Amino acid sequence: MNRMRLSILTLLAWFSLSAPAGGQELRATLLGTGNPNPGMERFGPSLLVEAGGKKYVFDVGRGAIQRLTELGIAYDQIDGVFFTHLHSDHVVGFPDLWLTGWLLSRRDRPLNVFGPVGTQRMLEHLTEAYSFDISLRIMDDGVPPSGSQFKVTEVFDGYEMADEGVTIRAIKVDHRPIEPAFGYRIDVGDYSVALSGDTRYSESFIAAVHGVDLLIHEVADASEEYLAANPHFKDVVRAHHTTAPEAGQVFATVRPKLAVYSHIIMHDVSYEQLIEMTRSTYEGPLIVGEDLMSFQVGEEISVLMRQ
Repeated sequence: MNRMRLSILTLLAWFSLSAPAGGQELRATLLGTGNPNPGMERFGPSLLVEAGGKKYVFDVGRGAIQRLTELGIAYDQIDGVFFTHLHSDHVVGFPDLWLTGWLLSRRDRPLNVFGPVGTQRMLEHLTEAYSFDISLRIMDDGVPPSGSQFKVTEVFDGYEMADEGVTIRAIKVDHRPIEPAFGYRIDVGDYSVALSGDTRYSESFIAAVHGVDLLIHEVADASEEYLAANPHFKDVVRAHHTTAPEAGQVFATVRPKLAVYSHIIMHDVSYEQLIEMTRSTYEGPLIVGEDLMSFQVGEEISVLMRQ
């Protein structure tokens, strides 16, 4: 067992394992915590939120359908997909989720898809690109045609979707030159979770998620030696994201019950060093997320690892 897993198990003692009551159920599961690097340990960025009996997926990076399958969740159980932005690492797993999921689950209704301007056009082109497969699946496999379709909503800053007691709000973040880009806040009853998407340190995001129970945030950082030897990472990649000390400032201001790192971009630093860098600005509860780690949100937060 590695040191990271040991630290996670130690943290389990900090949180209650009691679940919230009935309609206030809120659970977030990290489907993918990685970055564009095609590694096997961390799949592409993706998050499953189960709220009030509904299931929503936020971003669909590489391997999302494999992670959902590990959880026993089929495509026809998903109530909506939300994109933070249209960078390839956040959407590249979507055709697999959509087409493989439709074939295997025999979904018989369109999927609700939410995302920035450009989402409608992307899905129209995907439908055209896979038109041969779609036609054959309907004709040869007899899958319901409606299951291949979408209902698309292009969101804006402050957009809110209300769905049987669940509220999801889009929050514009600063991922320039990629515009627009959004984080999301999900509320059900008294409980809440927020994810940053890709962003620099963002005052508007901080204000919109202040006091949230669970805050899932990206991070991008590296050692001083790596930064000196790789100016592109320093001047472009890290400049478009949030460093560990900056993320610590976000956590310290928002004051969540638990802060979690996901969509982790780091070079020449260990997870322990990443936490240490964050501790320069934040002293509260913090976990470096792993794929298939779940968080049950209630009066306290349960941290659950799939074995």
